[in-house]
Amino acid sequence: MNANLKFLGTLLAVLAVTFGIHVLALDAAQKPLWEHKIVLAYAVNFVLAAIILFLVLKNIKSGSAQAGFIFFGGSLLKFLVFFLVFQPVYKADGEMQTIEFATFFLPYAICLVLEVFYLSKVLNNQSS
Repeated sequence: MNANLKFLGTLLAVLAVTFGIHVLALDAAQKPLWEHKIVLAYAVNFVLAAIILFLVLKNIKSGSAQAGFIFFGGSLLKFLVFFLVFQPVYKADGEMQTIEFATFFLPYAICLVLEVFYLSKVLNNQSS
C-alpha cells in the first residue's frame, strides 16, 4: 500500500505543477485564470484517477481478470463526467473553445499516462 500512496503523492505533485504551468500560461496569454472550472477539472481528474487505481489494484491483488475492464470502465466514467459536468458549461455559448477543451483534457491525459505507467509497472512486477 505504501507504493500506492507514494504514486498518488507523485500524481498529485505532477498535477500541481501542471496546474501551476497551466495558470501561468493563461496569465501570459491574458486569459481568465479561474473560468472554465479549472480547479474542478484538476480535482475531479485526481479523485477519479485515485478511485480507479485502487479498484484496479484491488482486483489485481485478488487475481481477478476484471482489472482491465475496470480500468476501461473508469475511463468511460471520466468521459461521462466530462459530458455531464463540463461540456454543458463549455458549450453554453454555443461552441467549445480550445482553452475549455484543454482545461479538462490536460489533467485527464496526465492522469491517464501516469496511471497506465504505474499499473503496467505493478503488473510487470507481479509476473517476476
